[in-house]
Amino acid sequence: MSVFEVATRVVRRDGKGDAAEFTTAEFTADLDGVWSARDVLQGGYLLAVIGRAATEAVGDGDHPHVASTSAVFLHAPQPGPADIRIEVLRAGRTATHVRGQLRQGDELMVEAHLIQGRLRDADPWWTSVDTIDPPDPEECVPIPAKPPGVDFRVGLMDVVEERLDPRSLGFAVGKPSGNGIVAGYLRMKDGADWDPLSLLVALDTGPPAHFDLGMGGGSPTVQFTSHVRRLPAPGPVWFELRAHDVGDARMSEHLRLWDSKRRLIGEATQLAAVRIPDGPPPSDEPDH
Repeated sequence: MSVFEVATRVVRRDGKGDAAEFTTAEFTADLDGVWSARDVLQGGYLLAVIGRAATEAVGDGDHPHVASTSAVFLHAPQPGPADIRIEVLRAGRTATHVRGQLRQGDELMVEAHLIQGRLRDADPWWTSVDTIDPPDPEECVPIPAKPPGVDFRVGLMDVVEERLDPRSLGFAVGKPSGNGIVAGYLRMKDGADWDPLSLLVALDTGPPAHFDLGMGGGSPTVQFTSHVRRLPAPGPVWFELRAHDVGDARMSEHLRLWDSKRRLIGEATQLAAVRIPDGPPPSDEPDH
């Protein structure tokens, strides 16, 4: 069993019927504090725990994969016990729609709507996504759990290897490009291949894109939407995270994932809370 499977394990506490009967199921989980940054559990990891419960509630029939998620993060859960409630809203021919809630004590922490389906290993019939040409993984910079020059740990880097494109690292030496782009490779440190559930972690990873705009501080997720488009090929995935709009203490970001066959396998958008500096943003124009 992989480290990820252990960290997302759920135990069914109460179940009534099956997905075809539009019923509910209750689960317990033990949230693992390693899957965190700045001592805050990663949103993608929390969705994967909810997704694990949804998959077990739906069963391994026609819709075994979490294909889409839409979630709001109301409070930051703490590592340790949590309760998950899964409600099947509709079981159709091509998809099952599920509502998932993660609670600690009497407090609702995360609410998500998930679409379960069956993903396949097939190239797209048509796509407008540009062909990528990433650098060799050995040319990219591995990110440690305790990055130099910061006073916090990124526990997630103990279980996920992240290698950043050197072109994305200007912010680390005080020279952000002003493009709002961070890119690199991701793989599980225990050697496990990515699957539709663990890709929820990959779809919410990477240094926040606002670092490349010269902004500091965290960027807690307010709302998160993801789509897994196909089963990933074995090997590391390449991600590109872009900031799209920053203002009024909010930032919208878009992340895309490609597998080792250079196929788009997933994308996510999120609205995050940020602290906007007093000065203007950095220019992406070359110095004269």
